[in-house]
Amino acid sequence: MVQLQGKTALITGASRGIGKAIALLLAQQGIQQLILVARDRQKLAELAQEIEGTGTKVTTLAINLANPVEVNIAIAQAWRDRGPIDILINCAGVAHQAPFLRSQFPKVQEEIQTNLLGMYTITRLIAKRMAAQRSGTIVNVSSLMGKVAAPTMATYSATKFAIIGFTQALRSELADYNIRVMALLPTLTDTDMARNLQVFRWVVPMTPEQVAKALVAGLHKDNPEILVGWQSHLAVWCKRLAPRLLEKILKVASPLSSKQKPLTTFSQAGAGSQ
Repeated sequence: MVQLQGKTALITGASRGIGKAIALLLAQQGIQQLILVARDRQKLAELAQEIEGTGTKVTTLAINLANPVEVNIAIAQAWRDRGPIDILINCAGVAHQAPFLRSQFPKVQEEIQTNLLGMYTITRLIAKRMAAQRSGTIVNVSSLMGKVAAPTMATYSATKFAIIGFTQALRSELADYNIRVMALLPTLTDTDMARNLQVFRWVVPMTPEQVAKALVAGLHKDNPEILVGWQSHLAVWCKRLAPRLLEKILKVASPLSSKQKPLTTFSQAGAGSQ
């Protein structure tokens, strides 16, 4: 069981969506201190103001996780000025939706850089310090798409699958240092990022608050993986028992599956991907 009282948590992607909801709920649960990380300085300041009335101390770090030097300096200063970080929650992420043959490489790079490499950078810095103090909890936010890949979301799914593997490896490696490592796997969540996507048929979005509550419950139970929502459980069971059926359902449910225009030449495909 992970205790929240008297603890310090750092949350990436805290300015919006799931990260913001988790920050607000942890403050309501009586966590002592929050370090909120995102690129949007203004939104971080607004969230800090919202949390102030709860009695939780708040520090905001407007940094880009894709810049390792910037992250290293910020974490070193935060650890020195605010004390040890007990809980790391990696929420930062981006998603771009497109058929693979029409994907744009800069967007592919952004997804990999933010969802995977940015998470790796900050986790490595904080895990080393947690190992020295021989305690800590790390939560990596993956997705149902880390278990069940979705058409039109190839790169996003790939990063979320990678997060599951990364989490499983760290769980074994860091156990000797008394560091717990777990994954949070929400289904489609009603955030501003998700509103820019074409939703898969029959999928009912969850709220960020529902995801945050599932995380806190999972922390109390010390679950290695926190699968959120009945749709997630149903999809995972369907993948185990009837994988071919699930593939057919996903193909039919994909919002872009029947709307793709033919690629007339290879050169056109190449031009569209740059």
